This record gives sequence, C-alpha cells and structure tokens, in this order.
Amino acid sequence: MNKKFFKYLSISAIGLHLVSGVVVGVLIGYYLDKFFNTSPILTILFFFFGIIAGFRNMYKDVQKYILNNEDNNGKDKK
Repeated sequence: MNKKFFKYLSISAIGLHLVSGVVVGVLIGYYLDKFFNTSPILTILFFFFGIIAGFRNMYKDVQKYILNNEDNNGKDKK
C-alpha cells in the first residue's frame, strides 16, 4: 500500500510542475518589470519561460515514471 501511495502521489505532482513553473516565471518577470520599469515585457517573457520550464519538468517526471514502471513490471502486483 505504501509504494502505491507514493506512486500515485508522484503522478499527481506532475500537473503541479507545470503550474509552479508558470507562477514562478510570472513572479520573476513581474518583479523585474517593477525594478527596471519595463512593464509587461519581462512578465510576458518570463511567462513563456515558465511554460517551457513546466513542460520540461513534466516531461522529465513522465520519463522517470515510465522507466520505473518498466523496471517494476510484474513486481508490484499487490
């Protein structure tokens, strides 16, 4: 039960990585815009950087999940 719980928990975190990347990107862009007085340019730029980072993190998590599933194929039947 414990292994299955952590497996499902790691799967559910995949969507959070996309959202967190976008939020961090927008926050960085917003504060840099305030500092350099270049309103919305850096916010928009870092929004797209956040999307790219979020998808990259999702891709890595899915690849790790697939590799772990192939290694445990047939071993985790409980």
